[in-house]
Amino acid sequence: MGELEACSQQVCLQELNILTCFSGVATAISTNALMEQLRLKYQHRPWTETLKLIYFCMDNPLQKPGSNAPHGLLLSCMEKIERTLNAKSMFSVMNTLELLSRQKGLTVHVSPSGTACYITSMMFYVEIQLEKDGDVMDVKLAHFEEAPVVCDDLVQLLRMKNYDAFGKILEDLSNMYRIPGNSEMKAKGYLALQALEKDLYSMSLLDRTQDLNRVTEVLNGKVGHLVPRIGGTPMNIEFYISPYQVLEAELSNGSQVCGTKTVVTVEGTDTLHKLPLSPLIVDPQAREDSNPVFLQLTDELSMDLPALFVLKFHQPVPMSSSSIEEIQRLTGIQISGLKLAPLYELIVQTTLKEKGSEDLSTNKSCFFVSLPDCPKQCYFINKGSEKSDLAGALVSKIPFSHPKCVPGVIEILRHQVAYNTLISSCVSEKHINEDDSELLYFEVVPHRNTSFSVFFLHPVKENLACVVIDLITSREVQCHLHLNPQDPTLNSNDDFIARAVKRCMSVPVVMRAVFRNAVKVKADGETQDTDMDTEQPEPQLVQTTDSNSLKESLSGAAQQDLVVTDKPNNTNSTEENPSTAKLETPGDNMEKK
Repeated sequence: MGELEACSQQVCLQELNILTCFSGVATAISTNALMEQLRLKYQHRPWTETLKLIYFCMDNPLQKPGSNAPHGLLLSCMEKIERTLNAKSMFSVMNTLELLSRQKGLTVHVSPSGTACYITSMMFYVEIQLEKDGDVMDVKLAHFEEAPVVCDDLVQLLRMKNYDAFGKILEDLSNMYRIPGNSEMKAKGYLALQALEKDLYSMSLLDRTQDLNRVTEVLNGKVGHLVPRIGGTPMNIEFYISPYQVLEAELSNGSQVCGTKTVVTVEGTDTLHKLPLSPLIVDPQAREDSNPVFLQLTDELSMDLPALFVLKFHQPVPMSSSSIEEIQRLTGIQISGLKLAPLYELIVQTTLKEKGSEDLSTNKSCFFVSLPDCPKQCYFINKGSEKSDLAGALVSKIPFSHPKCVPGVIEILRHQVAYNTLISSCVSEKHINEDDSELLYFEVVPHRNTSFSVFFLHPVKENLACVVIDLITSREVQCHLHLNPQDPTLNSNDDFIARAVKRCMSVPVVMRAVFRNAVKVKADGETQDTDMDTEQPEPQLVQTTDSNSLKESLSGAAQQDLVVTDKPNNTNSTEENPSTAKLETPGDNMEKK
């Protein structure tokens, strides 16, 4: 009850301040004395009377002309009180729903019996049936000129008291009808969305087989893993999931881990666009090239509407300029509101935000990554410049007007998110080395499109080595290891590194595998040195150099052409298994010098 009392006192204090302001009396009262007066005034009054007072203040705000209204503060206080009460009674549930609906700009009506609540707009309404004790019995949603449909998803949200998620659905429903024009025009926009959803669902069935699992469909499906619109939850497409997320699901007793998703909806625009009003895929059977056949977009099947279909993301996705241009060429529609910046800077900032880091500053480019059975790794992220091939933008939504665009857009998104996954694997919340443990230093340098280099010191010699990773598609990767001609092999050929990247999509895990193979080379060299009875000083496996000087060394190498040649691939060499399980689980302990 502490929070409830605090909210009540805040409301009462606001009321007293308002009345004092309008009476023109300037009273100097200490905070303690004022709070004591408030306690005496309200200690014997029921909470229902306090709620009525708040409603009165909201409906009839006592504000001074030209001054800021206390409406927002009173609204916030009432919401806190309702949440503290935990909606244990029908009266409290009704008040919560009414408050939430007002915040979303919707109208609320309560039935004469007091057990039904109707949240309405011009184009839809939500009917909520309650028990006498406030438990939710049923929730129905009715769109314009359609019969109401029971929505189990909304029932579950309200029974769990998840009013934030329920409010988000109300907001999405309102935005879906935010199309310029009268109710008939808005209804046509909803009809176009239904036609699009039917075509997308038909495309999702083209590659589907009985034994097709969800992960395969996410990574390879023509439109990813598609979940149709259910009740108030819009249609969504899951189009990428990383190997780490798959492994996390397997280690969590089969619990489902969600990958990257996009929501399918419609939004109003200032200009007219030709949108289909009925499904364009007549025969769901694909041609020999597995592509669906679409009907021609005639005047009978379409209509010019001030709206566009959109793929919306829960969080903005960093995308390169080349990917954005490719999507715009595919859809024929410009993506507005983009602000160009160095792509790597956007990836770093987005990753830190996802990790819950309090410091989102992109000035820091040094990150420490810890893995089992491996020295700590330090990554310098070279963010490049704002040149066209290295620039990017945060994309929140992708507009389009024809369902045939979606498979191509999904493939571009997969490619971009897979690339972002590799770069973000080098980012962590730790910018400072908290102990004196040995370090492995790496510098990540962007190239054009979706390729980059990872520079590091040779584990045995003091020369620089480099791994070039080129992500051809979200499912195809090419890697090249470059060494100085005089340096010994690292026992990791290009094919091994490429397979390792595909299996884990993590640069630190791949580099750990490369250095583990290098340990075997070093061990073999030590054996030969012992047999020859040489007294040469033993090379260090890990170069523990000052971080500042090493950063300058790595950055200098990145600015110049690395004049090295590829070491011949030793196909008979013993290599570590690049499987995710092997890369992820602790292996043999590495001897530290």
